[in-house]
Amino acid sequence: MQSDGEKELLARAKEYDREALAELYDRYAGKIYSYVLRRVSGERLAEDITASVFTKMLDAIESSNAWNRSFSSWLYRIAHNAVIDYYRRKDKRNTLPLDERLVASDENPVAVVEEDITMETVQSAMNYLTEAQRSVIELKFFEGLTNLEVANILDKTEGAIKSLQHRALASLRRHLEVEE
Repeated sequence: MQSDGEKELLARAKEYDREALAELYDRYAGKIYSYVLRRVSGERLAEDITASVFTKMLDAIESSNAWNRSFSSWLYRIAHNAVIDYYRRKDKRNTLPLDERLVASDENPVAVVEEDITMETVQSAMNYLTEAQRSVIELKFFEGLTNLEVANILDKTEGAIKSLQHRALASLRRHLEVEE
């Protein structure tokens, strides 16, 4: 699953080679941040959780259990668990985040709001999915991972991932049709 170049990079990272660690960070930080941002509210929170993912990676990298086959799947699993941990610890206070894009942006505010409404519609429909279905949709379609990679992250079989994806898409379709 991993190329020879990535295997060599990971071997160097296990030895705490700064350049190898920096390259891994550069390669995966944006993807992990994007995944986390879709799961939590707020860019600052997503940045904090992403930082904690890479801190946990550094803590676990020497372990022989760090990753078995796929480094990226292992890293997404850390991110997935970090988001779950956040919601378990989350303070129940309700606050409304300030959308910084509307305050200091050159973007067209109408376009930003329309995009937000579309995303809110999809997010609202995704709330009807089970946690497992939501995770499959996010990892498959937002992160572009394969069924095997999603199966490794969620600790399920490929068949279970296909089934969850099928049921999730059918449910999303039903809820989005109702929204229209």
